[in-house]
Amino acid sequence: MEEREIIKNIIATASRAASRLHELARPVWRVLSFSAADERISPKRDLCISIEKAGVSAAFGTRSLSRTSIKGAKSYHTAGPDYPLPKDAASSALLAVREFGAAGADITLSIPKSWVIIKTAELPLSVRENLPGVVAYEFDRLMPMSPDEALYDFRVLRENSEKITIVITAAKADLVNRYIEALGEKGIRVGRVSVNLLGIGALCRFANKDREQLFLEVKEDGYEGGLFAGGILAGTFSGVFGSSDDRKKIDELENAIRPLLDEAKGRGSSPRICALLKGRTASLKEMLRARLGLPVLLLDEAGGKPGAPGQQKDIPYAAVGGAIESLRPKAGGINMLKKGRHEKAKTPLSSTLVLSGLLFLIWIVRLVAPLRIEEERLRYIEGQIKLRKGSVRDIETLRKEMDLVGSETGTINKFMEKRTLALAVLKELTILLPKSAWLTRLKVTETAVEIEGYASSATDLLPRLESSRLFGKAEFASQTFRDTRTNSDRFNIKMKIKGTKGDKEEALKDGKR
Repeated sequence: MEEREIIKNIIATASRAASRLHELARPVWRVLSFSAADERISPKRDLCISIEKAGVSAAFGTRSLSRTSIKGAKSYHTAGPDYPLPKDAASSALLAVREFGAAGADITLSIPKSWVIIKTAELPLSVRENLPGVVAYEFDRLMPMSPDEALYDFRVLRENSEKITIVITAAKADLVNRYIEALGEKGIRVGRVSVNLLGIGALCRFANKDREQLFLEVKEDGYEGGLFAGGILAGTFSGVFGSSDDRKKIDELENAIRPLLDEAKGRGSSPRICALLKGRTASLKEMLRARLGLPVLLLDEAGGKPGAPGQQKDIPYAAVGGAIESLRPKAGGINMLKKGRHEKAKTPLSSTLVLSGLLFLIWIVRLVAPLRIEEERLRYIEGQIKLRKGSVRDIETLRKEMDLVGSETGTINKFMEKRTLALAVLKELTILLPKSAWLTRLKVTETAVEIEGYASSATDLLPRLESSRLFGKAEFASQTFRDTRTNSDRFNIKMKIKGTKGDKEEALKDGKR
């Protein structure tokens, strides 16, 4: 049991360490794999051409360092209440390109919601890795047209452990291609096809700071809209009013909206309603707010955002929203020209290698730089030593000479310390002894002096020696005798040296006596 617990603890520790290492490595990998062409920093220009009833609207926007800005928006009306012909739409688009200076910008074609079919489909989770192929294979079953006859795209709405839910948006290719070809004849190349409703949804999401919202467009004779979850169209509704009474219209709107609101509430979400009321009175706006019991943002009352320019009149919201959908990476827009083919973002190996190389160089410099600095310092010190080598040699010579002189001086001092007493004794004897006396032996110790020699009268020497400031207690150490040959006395006298340790001890003894 103990071994199992140890193994479990080791596995748990290793798992935590691996998880921690993964968390630490993730931001580093994001930096290393960051592309200079990333949509979050790369600049982009987009002109959205929106096909609408009785005309065409256009909006030109730019993106720089993730900041989206709408530079201009305008509606171009055509004759008749129906959708414009392809050649008329192309002429209006060419005017927009010239007016906004949008030559060379990306072109988005936004088509009416009535031209498209939007369906939700559920597929097994096992097909997630090959969704484009599965959607193309199942397209005949999901849509009332073949994939060759359609322009379409899809987005993943949600997924769980068993299935994946997708939203497919499709339109007849021959209808949309006529407008694309007409624009191409004017030198305008369409790179993206979306839907007006999706563009307005992106605009509402931008105004609501990316919250989940439900868009509602109310016209004199009808309504349409959709629920957007995470930027993806999760459900749509549309209808024609059966009465001109505002209260009954509110009832019809609530009946159309309520199922989608209940669905969102079931997911724990409370979407904000974004509404565009065309030609409606203020009473209808207040009735809508009161009936739904949810916050309602009116597009013609929104301000301070690109694409929501305050209370201006005749703003082409679909075109503005289409431009925002194309410019903002978070908008989750579609492109039906791709037919569901979503290219996976590849790691930019070139920039990753460059960044890795830079990090490696920084690491090398961090290791080598201190060594190089110390080597330079050592080289500088050695150079200074070489420059001062002659001076150092002279200093060393002078130091040796000083040591030699100091040694000699010490020797002399020691000699002087030892010989000072002897020299003083010789000097004192030279002064005290008469010229008729001479010495044959002199013995000097630390406390006494003993002299031997000849004098004409030995007894005359004692008083002389006793009177000395250096000697005391002078006495004959042996008997004197007369040398007849030299006619002089031979003497041996000993005496104490005053001030020495022995002299002081004897003086102390005499005092005690």
